[in-house]
Amino acid sequence: MKKLTVRTFGFFNTIGLTTLIQKEVLRFMSVYMQTIIAPVVTTLLFYMVFALALGGDARMMNALPYMEFIAPGLIMMAMAQNSFSNSSSSLLIAKVQGSILDILMPPLSHIEIFLGYMIGAVLRGMMIGAVCLIAFALFKGYMPDNILILFVFGILGSSMLGIMGIIGGIWADRFDHIAAVTNFIITPLTFLSGTFYGLDQLSGIWKTLAMFNPFFHMIDGFRSGMTGVSEFNTLLSIMILTGTNLVLIFVALRVLKTGYKLKS
Repeated sequence: MKKLTVRTFGFFNTIGLTTLIQKEVLRFMSVYMQTIIAPVVTTLLFYMVFALALGGDARMMNALPYMEFIAPGLIMMAMAQNSFSNSSSSLLIAKVQGSILDILMPPLSHIEIFLGYMIGAVLRGMMIGAVCLIAFALFKGYMPDNILILFVFGILGSSMLGIMGIIGGIWADRFDHIAAVTNFIITPLTFLSGTFYGLDQLSGIWKTLAMFNPFFHMIDGFRSGMTGVSEFNTLLSIMILTGTNLVLIFVALRVLKTGYKLKS
C-alpha cells in the first residue's frame, strides 16, 4: 500500500501567499476599466475642473503654480481611496458570498492573509499612481523631481489605506458600512489634508491638527517627490507614516488572528 505523504510548507507558505496575491490582482485587473482607468479619468477631470474654475496656473501656492501644486495631491488621493476600496470590498464581498471560507480553510496564517490583501491593495494603488503620472507627463509635462521619495510615499500611503481597508472590510457587515467609512472618514481626511491648499493658510488649532493628520504627511511627502517642494520635514513625515502603519498592522493582525467577524 502506497504511503501517503503530508505536504509541508515550512515557516512561511509562499505558495499560498503568492496565490492569494494573484487572486487579488486578477480580481481588479479583470475589470481594469472600472478599477484602474476610471480613477485616472476622474483624477484628470478633477484637475481640469480646478484649472477652469480657479484660473489655472495664474495662482501660486507655496512657490508653485497652483495646478502643479494640486496635481500630486489628486494623484495620491486616487491611490489612497482605491487602495482602501480594493481590500475592503474584497473582504466584504467574500464575507457576503461565503467565499471567505476559501481563504480561512487553506493552510494560511493570519500574517499571510494580511500580506495577501495588503499587497493586492498596494499594487492597485501604485498602478493607478503610475498611470496618472504618465498621463500628467504626457498632457502637462510634469516630471517627478525625486523618484525614490515618490515611490516611498506611494508605498506608505497605499499601505496605510490598504490596511485600513482590511480592518474596515472585516468590521463591516454590509456595503453601507464601507460607504459610511469612505464618505465620513477617508474622503474628508484626504480632502482636508492639504490636497487643495497650503498648510500656511491654516491658523491656530487647525494647523496643529493638520500636522497630526497622517493623510497630510502622505500627500505632502508625495508632493515633495513630485515637485521638490514640501511644507513639512520629509524624514519626519516618513517616520509618522511608518508609525501609523505599524499601529494599523498590529490592529489588523490582531483582528485576523482572533477571527473577529470571520470565524463566527
